[in-house]
Amino acid sequence: RNMSSAGPEGRKKMRECDGLIDSLVYYIQGAIADHKPNDKTTENCVCILHNLSYQLELELPDRYAQSIYMQRRNISTNDKTPGCFGTRSRKVKEKQQDTPLPEEKSSPRGVESLWHSTLIRIYLSLIAKSTRNYTQEASLGALQNLTAGTGPMPFAVAQTVVRKANGLPSIRNMLHVSSPTVRKTAVSLLRNLSRNTSLQSDIAREVLPDLVSILPDSVPESDIAYETTASICYTLYNLTQSSSHNARLLLNTDGIPKIITISMNDSNTFSKASRAASLLLYSLWSHTDLHSAYRK
Repeated sequence: RNMSSAGPEGRKKMRECDGLIDSLVYYIQGAIADHKPNDKTTENCVCILHNLSYQLELELPDRYAQSIYMQRRNISTNDKTPGCFGTRSRKVKEKQQDTPLPEEKSSPRGVESLWHSTLIRIYLSLIAKSTRNYTQEASLGALQNLTAGTGPMPFAVAQTVVRKANGLPSIRNMLHVSSPTVRKTAVSLLRNLSRNTSLQSDIAREVLPDLVSILPDSVPESDIAYETTASICYTLYNLTQSSSHNARLLLNTDGIPKIITISMNDSNTFSKASRAASLLLYSLWSHTDLHSAYRK
């Protein structure tokens, strides 16, 4: 577990170690089957897999990267890769969402397992069944890592989490646990998932009211809470930017007063969350059909 956090070279060596990833997955599968999701070894195994999934898309060997990315269709090499937020070409965005999902091997081995639907379902199962905060956080964090990019792999993982494995209810429950780091990681995962336009209506329906409910009414008291607040605002921005329906849902859940309060606090420590809230308000005002409701 310690070695898996030793940087890019350490991750590379461990990913290449014959049988290591397969053994970790095998152990976790056995622990879940034996109804022992809370043992320390399961936590260690998940934490290792979490670390090995960090920057996976960037660090993949060419033979894997090519097999995943060769399936892109009709995407010009001149297109700019869209960032997480900010101005984004609708044309590029639509092409990105039109990218076909990578084909999965029925029996993945080694590094192939890290993005396979089998392991994604294991993470979601641990999120639902484990009461150990480190195990919950590592499972959420692994999914956050796998959905962090803009290519076919993050897109496919997001589709699996939301549509194929019905993972949103388990993730939503993590928004209300007592551990601030687990909540923060759950929100960060939702922020990644919310960038996927084809999933935004599902995400808004399932978790938007919960995201609003955990927004603070006043300035939070810790750095983790600042970051969580900013991530919530960016997630809501993604969900409402192109959807008047989702913006109305945000309005009806009484989120506007909280967002205004957050946006008006210009203290240096809270500025990241304040900027995120201001961006969200600016985006919400772009839905002209809601102006009269906003004024009320």
